[in-house]
Amino acid sequence: MKLQLLTQCIAVSGLSIALNNQAQAIDIARPEVRTFIDKLVNTHQFNRAEVERDLKSAETIQSILTAISKPAEKTIPWFEYRERFLIEKRINLGKSFRQEHQAILETLAAQGAPVPEILAILGVETFYGQNTGRYRVLDALATLGFDYPPRSDFFLSELEQFFLLSRELKLSVTQPLGSYAGAMGSPQFMPHSYRQFAVDGNADGKIDLWTSWDDVLASIANYLKQNGWHSGEPVLAEAQLSSSDTSPFTIGDVTLNETVHSLRAKGVRFSTSMPDSAPAVLIALQGKDGTEYRVGFNNFYVITRYNRSPLYANAVYDLGQAITAAEANSAR
Repeated sequence: MKLQLLTQCIAVSGLSIALNNQAQAIDIARPEVRTFIDKLVNTHQFNRAEVERDLKSAETIQSILTAISKPAEKTIPWFEYRERFLIEKRINLGKSFRQEHQAILETLAAQGAPVPEILAILGVETFYGQNTGRYRVLDALATLGFDYPPRSDFFLSELEQFFLLSRELKLSVTQPLGSYAGAMGSPQFMPHSYRQFAVDGNADGKIDLWTSWDDVLASIANYLKQNGWHSGEPVLAEAQLSSSDTSPFTIGDVTLNETVHSLRAKGVRFSTSMPDSAPAVLIALQGKDGTEYRVGFNNFYVITRYNRSPLYANAVYDLGQAITAAEANSAR
């Protein structure tokens, strides 16, 4: 893969560092850092001196550690989380974005891609490319890989993938900016996802998730497809419980641990065209006036492959529905 980044998508190191206080240079003499360097050199044939140079420039940033310790999905109730994304400006921007990129979206829809969910993911992730992140990806992944023990294995793997991706794109690892977790571009792909799911949507010989909307939209569609999206099937259904006792259910899990039949047998009332054997999960959401219930199906689970939070998947679904409704209202 090759990538051509526009000047505004690449920041000099000093700018990123200035935006983030309490930064401390990575010590490449640390055993875990040495092990990582050895892996890049011995497994992937990187030049040792170049890797050491790049990692010497990386910094552990306290604000990244603070952010990952209290993500919004785990610290605020559903109704507040939903309100952050279901705002008129985001809905209207999604509607106008769809009109602006109608050709590629129609092509993707004809291939079975879920356009409302694609638009919503882009809206939730980066406000349609307006907020793609202010941290150097190198700093984010190094911080979390070397100094966040709860998920160090995951982020060290992503740091490895980032070095491989940068080599494939012929891009310096010190250049790209992203989220505090190292997600990149308008769709906020982690390095592994970039390498596995990103596609050349406009057939120009490059895969650019920073500046090519055709690539961005096609890549989100491919991500959902490769993770098992079933075209034409529902995502969620509103539900009511016949009893306030939720002990028969595993609440908070996004795994499809029930079926349509088993949920109905336990007293969950909902309407769906899915067969009794279809996998499903009961979802409980903290609303303003009490607990709200929904039933998620296969496509709900697929959205959680993008972000494991049930709040995230519900927000994506609701935003997609709101954009579709706004378009319908405009057509009247």
